Amino acid sequence: MGSQEVSTADWQGKHVTVAGLGVSGIPAARALHERGALVTVVNDGDDERARAQAAELEALGITVRLGDGATLPPSTELVVTAPGWQPDKPLFLAAAEAGVDIWGDVELAWRLRGTNGREAAPWLAVTGTNGKTTTVRMLASILQAAGLRTAAVGNIGVSLLDAVLGETEYDVLAVELSSYQLHWAPSLRAHSAAVLNLAPDHLDWHGSMEAYAADKGRVYEGNTVACVYNAADPATEELVREADVEEGCRAIGFTLGAPGPSQLGVVDGILVDRAFVKNRQKQAQELAEVSDVNPPAPHNIANALAAAALARAFGVEPAAVRDGLRNFRPDAHRIEHVADIDGVAYVDDSKATNTHATEASLAAYDSIVWIAGGLAKGATFDELVTGAAKRLRGVVLMGADRALIHEALTRHAPEVPVVDLDRTDTGAMSEAVDHAARLARPGDTVLLAPACASMDMFTNYIKRGEAFADAVRARAEESA
Repeated sequence: MGSQEVSTADWQGKHVTVAGLGVSGIPAARALHERGALVTVVNDGDDERARAQAAELEALGITVRLGDGATLPPSTELVVTAPGWQPDKPLFLAAAEAGVDIWGDVELAWRLRGTNGREAAPWLAVTGTNGKTTTVRMLASILQAAGLRTAAVGNIGVSLLDAVLGETEYDVLAVELSSYQLHWAPSLRAHSAAVLNLAPDHLDWHGSMEAYAADKGRVYEGNTVACVYNAADPATEELVREADVEEGCRAIGFTLGAPGPSQLGVVDGILVDRAFVKNRQKQAQELAEVSDVNPPAPHNIANALAAAALARAFGVEPAAVRDGLRNFRPDAHRIEHVADIDGVAYVDDSKATNTHATEASLAAYDSIVWIAGGLAKGATFDELVTGAAKRLRGVVLMGADRALIHEALTRHAPEVPVVDLDRTDTGAMSEAVDHAARLARPGDTVLLAPACASMDMFTNYIKRGEAFADAVRARAEESA
C-alpha cells in the first residue's frame, strides 16, 4: 500500500494486529474491521476495564488477546500501534524481523482520509515539548473565527480516525502530534506545521535527545506552505533546515521580540506579522494585542504567535486571528488562576509535568511560593532552579522524587526556605497549600508547577490540579 489514500478493497481479508486498547486502539480496530480486515487486538493489561472493552470488540467479530502484548499473532501483515508503546517491545521487534510494517494511529488516519466519499481536509500540525494542546486549541479557535469548519484533534484526546472518518466534513484540521505519534507516521504530509520548542522529555522512550528531536522533526516532512519554528530555540530552526519539504514551502519564525522578515513577533504590545504580507521587508500587519491572549504569560504569547502563523499560512485574515485569540479559553490546570486569598494569588499549572514547562511557568511571575515534586522521569533540576532562584519566596516539596529538587535548591538557592513533605498520600496537597500560604506574602503567587509527573500520588495531572484547587478553595472559605 502506498502513502496515499487506501481503498476499502485493499483491506479485505488483510490480517492486521492492533497494539493496545484505548483512545486510539479501539477506533483503529473498528475502522479496519468495517473495511473487511481480519483484526486481532493485543493488550498488555487484563483488568476490568480492558475486559469490558474487549467484550464490545468481540461482539463485532474482532479477536482480542488480553495480557499478552508481546507476541506477534501468526499471519500478521500490518501492525497498528497505540502511540505510547515503546519501539523496543518484543511485538515490534518480531514485526520488524518478519518485514511487517508498523503504523501508528496517525499514520492510519492519514492513509484513510478521503476514503469516506469526502474530500480530505488538510492538516495544520503542531508538536513540541510543551504548549502543544494550548496552541492547537488556539489555532482551532482562530480557524473557527474565520468561518472554517475545523476541530482540534489528535494527541489532544480526540481520535484522528474519528475526525477523518466521521460524519462531519471539515475544511481543515488543527492536529496535535506527540513525538510518539510522529515516530510511527512515516507518510504524514501536513499543509503546514510548527515545532514549538525542544527540551529533554520522554528520553526513556526515544533512547536519546537526538532520536527525540528527529521524531519531532518528522512533522515538517512534505509541508507544502509553511514550516513554523521558534526563533528563540535554534534546534527547531535546524529541524526545518533538515526537512524535505515541497518546493515553495517557507520557513516562518515566531519571536517574543520585534520580528524580522518572514517572522511573527511583538511590537509595543501588538502581535504583528511580517511573514504573510506583500512587502515583508518593509511592512508588518497588526494581528492582535498582547492583552487578547489569555493568559498573557510569555510562553503563552509564543503559543499564540505559533497558532497565528499556521492560521495565516492557511490564508486566515488578521481580524480572525484577533477574534480567535479573544474567544479562546485555556484548559484547566494550565496556568489557571484559582483564587486570591489575603493578597496572594493561587495558580494551578499541574500540566507543567517537566522542567521545560515549569521554567516557562515560573518565568510568568515575580515572587513565587513554588509547590513542586512527583515523578522526575529522569530529569535534573539544577538549570531550572538556577533560573528561578531570584523569584522564589519559598518552596514546598512533595512526591516520590522531591529529594532531587531539594538537592538542586540546596546547591543553587540555599537561602530559599524549603518545606519537605515526607508523605505521598493524596491528602498531602492540602498540607502543601497550608505551608505555602504561611510562606507567602501579599503580592506573591503560590504556584503549583510540579516539574514532575503525577502518578506517584495521583491518577494524572488533572487529579493533582483538582486536589490543589480544592485545597485552595477550602482555604478561601475559611478566610472569608
